[in-house]
Amino acid sequence: MSEYPALPEGIAFGGDYNPEQWPREVQEEDVRLMRQAGVNLVSLSIFSWVLMEPREGVYEFGWLDQIVDRLHHAGISVNLGTPTAVPPAWFSARYPGAFPVTREGVRVGSGGRQNACSSDPDFRAAGARLAEQLVTRYGDHPAVVMWHVHNEYGAPLGECYCPSSVAAWREWLRHRYESLDALNTAWGTTFWGQRYGEWDEIDAPRWSHTVVNPAQRLDYARFANEEHLSHYRLQREILRRCGKPVTTNFAGTVNCKSMDLWRWAPELDVIANDHYLDGERPDNHIQLAMSADLSRSLAGGGPWMLMEHSTGGISWQPRGIAKRPGEMRRNSLAHVARGSDSVLFFQWRASRYGAEKWHSAMVPHVGTDSQIWRDVVALGQDVRRLSPVRGSRVTGEVAIVWDWESYWAIELEWRPSADLSFRERVDAFYEALWREHVTTDFVHPSADISAYKLVVVPSSYLLTEGSAKNLQRYVEAGGHLLVSYFSGIVDENDTVHEGPYPGALREVLGLAVEEFHPLRERETVALTGGAMGRIWSERVRLARAVAVREFADGPDAGHPAVTGNGFGAGTAWYLATALAGDDLRGLLGEVLDRAEVRRPRGLPDTLEFVRRGPHVFLINHGDAPVTVAGVSGTDLLTGALFPGWVPPGGVAVVETPAG
Repeated sequence: MSEYPALPEGIAFGGDYNPEQWPREVQEEDVRLMRQAGVNLVSLSIFSWVLMEPREGVYEFGWLDQIVDRLHHAGISVNLGTPTAVPPAWFSARYPGAFPVTREGVRVGSGGRQNACSSDPDFRAAGARLAEQLVTRYGDHPAVVMWHVHNEYGAPLGECYCPSSVAAWREWLRHRYESLDALNTAWGTTFWGQRYGEWDEIDAPRWSHTVVNPAQRLDYARFANEEHLSHYRLQREILRRCGKPVTTNFAGTVNCKSMDLWRWAPELDVIANDHYLDGERPDNHIQLAMSADLSRSLAGGGPWMLMEHSTGGISWQPRGIAKRPGEMRRNSLAHVARGSDSVLFFQWRASRYGAEKWHSAMVPHVGTDSQIWRDVVALGQDVRRLSPVRGSRVTGEVAIVWDWESYWAIELEWRPSADLSFRERVDAFYEALWREHVTTDFVHPSADISAYKLVVVPSSYLLTEGSAKNLQRYVEAGGHLLVSYFSGIVDENDTVHEGPYPGALREVLGLAVEEFHPLRERETVALTGGAMGRIWSERVRLARAVAVREFADGPDAGHPAVTGNGFGAGTAWYLATALAGDDLRGLLGEVLDRAEVRRPRGLPDTLEFVRRGPHVFLINHGDAPVTVAGVSGTDLLTGALFPGWVPPGGVAVVETPAG
């Protein structure tokens, strides 16, 4: 974000603003209250297509002109949206072929959002025409500092199975494989007699009464991702003509399974993410940190934007859990700690009607005589004080491998265990690192990982030969690699790598796996040293590796459960079961020490410790004060010297003298 000086100075503060829901007198009060709260950026017109184009080809922007001008006169900048996530009723009536179709063959109806298919030519053309109108009218407006395309691609619309999608799918396959022989080989169509002789014989992998070809399913996930990305690019190229940055808001980096965000990241001028807490998870601040770290990683380690989060309860969760005192402040500043140069909410004023009327807002239904409003105003003051943080970077010594294609592949049907889950292992390793006060990056397995002291591979079931060689070179050059079970098993076509498991990682790990022994539900196995494994056990046969721990009971009693293999100048570790909690943290601590990963010692795991540039963020999620030794300097939030401790539920941002 620091590359775009037109954006607000300091940290951007504000959120989604939907003035079309309110009369003029409320709109005028909104601007007054925004100034009181310190708002300097709002996202505008995200859902306003029907107001901009009430009838096809008839555009009305007078109402929007007034709002943009009013915000500009108040010194508030605008992130102007293209509202293609909500096509008007006239569009749906005139172009019913644009309605998405589910995998089960159900045609999606109107009245919601994302109810038009990204492959549909009429939808694309109408969105492009609207983008042309917007950039012509507002491209030079001084209030408009950036553009916001669509809204949360992939949520809820991921894959579509309409006729337009199927036609685009066949063209995508022609381009990817060039010949049917290549496609048949990649998909393994000799299994169950699925061989194709003509391109038109290939349908989308619709629902069937048994398992559909997993390689075809995997390719369709890739195709759907590319279709949404193509829809984004179409509007982006139109909007870029005015020279201002263009983005779209990810629907939660860790939760948006359907979009491969490594593919999206290079296409955005600014990485922007929405994050909503799991209100019922007691340690949901760890999941927040994980989402922020993945956002920063998508930004290449640079600053990014928190485009949406909530002041309190969330309308679409089973229970709209309100935030505890100080929680909104801690949530907001934790995102800044991990690289965000903005604190933005959905939404500014709570809606009185519609699907999200019970979603919390900066101005709640009760108005300004409320704790939420007082907290919003106080947060605005905190955000202004953090201006020196803008543009600085967060640097980690540890990375976790995250690959959306492996995410898709491991969770298809008929895997060796119903308990296999991409997120379960990633979450477990991330939590253990967080509690060890290790700031963690995320990487694609093919990325340059040479700068990291430790790379963790929790869930890379799908791993290409090229990515496996990349990990091997990293270890050879002196890196430390920690791999969890069921990784390196299949290639990009979901074809099992030739030879014993773990296939592509067999050489660097120095072992082979004879047989998987998935555990029964709630079954556990003991390891020497006292740890308990669950979900998985396997028969490991050592080649060059040595056993660090063995299974003490279960189907693989007496065989290796944790191994280490010196390979070149580095070491590759392997864990053949699912450890969690303190068991995983204990093992991970040993590996961190061997890899010489620096981290603060002696702090409780209720304290979040993150260094961003010369600033140390200390966020106390516990109910007791925490003493922090070795950190000195001025607390940006108070202007005073840091006293050496953080109160319960408190936050300190210490500018250290020498960085």
